[in-house]
Amino acid sequence: MASTAWREFMEIQPFAVERWMNDGETRCRLNLAETCVSSLSVGDMLALSGRGREMWEEIAALRLTYGEIPGSLRLRTLIAGLYSSLAPDQVLVTHGAAGANSLVHSAIVHPGDVVVSVLPAYQQHYSIPEALGAVLRPVWLRENEGWGLDLGELAAAAVGAKTIVLTNPNNPTGALLSEGELREIAAIAERENAWIVADEVYRGTNQAAPGVGASLADLSERAVVTGSMSKAFSLAGLRVGWVAGARSILEAVEIHRDYTTISVSLIDDLLASAALEVAEAILERSRRITRENLAILDAWISGRDDVDYVRPASGTTALLRYSAGLGSYDLCSRLLDSAGVLFTPGAAFGVEGTIRIGYADDAALLSEGLTLTGRILDSLR
Repeated sequence: MASTAWREFMEIQPFAVERWMNDGETRCRLNLAETCVSSLSVGDMLALSGRGREMWEEIAALRLTYGEIPGSLRLRTLIAGLYSSLAPDQVLVTHGAAGANSLVHSAIVHPGDVVVSVLPAYQQHYSIPEALGAVLRPVWLRENEGWGLDLGELAAAAVGAKTIVLTNPNNPTGALLSEGELREIAAIAERENAWIVADEVYRGTNQAAPGVGASLADLSERAVVTGSMSKAFSLAGLRVGWVAGARSILEAVEIHRDYTTISVSLIDDLLASAALEVAEAILERSRRITRENLAILDAWISGRDDVDYVRPASGTTALLRYSAGLGSYDLCSRLLDSAGVLFTPGAAFGVEGTIRIGYADDAALLSEGLTLTGRILDSLR
């Protein structure tokens, strides 16, 4: 039985996905739970930049001080350039998107505030507000409508809300809100005088051209968005993320940040800057990988009558609905123990009867993992 000793110290729910991943990643041989596009090495990234020797010299000359606390002007300017309407002073660099999300919720949410959270989603976006004393109003994407969002339901839930929280592209489903839907969400927030918190870490991986969708930061003055170098940019090891958008929220976030992060590593800041100077080349690589790998996953699912899914429109993940008579934790444990294949239980997102796959890593790994998964599923018929 799992320990409950944490209850003596914390008033927040254990992070189900991360607890599962922390254990499973050390034991698996084929990681189909990974959510980053296949990671770049430092050498890969510098080769894409065409500035390898120059960059090594720049790193060697770097004095390891704190640097600019909000992030270097160079990096904040490059991040602002990922949007159509933001200036560098509307960007704050953080310790990954996880740090960004935590800081934003801590800065905005007070006890008794109503927070509307679009689910399923990364657990930060509902467990942190609940731990801060918010009243959570969940609005679930509808699987039978292609994981679509009912905007009428969202509008009703948003009455009197302090914050509307969403992930776009969505994790775990891969669903993507259109620019028209984002504008309607912006209008709802404006009407209710609510803030929008949009986690956009998978932005830039759309399956359809041009590959990069609209950002809420460009559509609403009441929006604050988070992003990172981890998912679409394949550089999770840098641990660089950001908060971008409304200056009034950034001021509050910066105050909270002074108590936690102070600043990110100067080396991480420098390497993130070098990567974003060739952002389009990295995103083109990411789109090639996600599109080719999704075709592999598509073909595998098409050949089975016991697994189905809503084909993701973006991102690196999908929820696979299966007919095997096991709960998702039991099925994932069976796959890990018997075949060394790691998935994430859908129950960790509140969607039992599904498992989340991350399909954007190595194509050969994906193919082998799916083959072994099929054999286990066949044995359970």
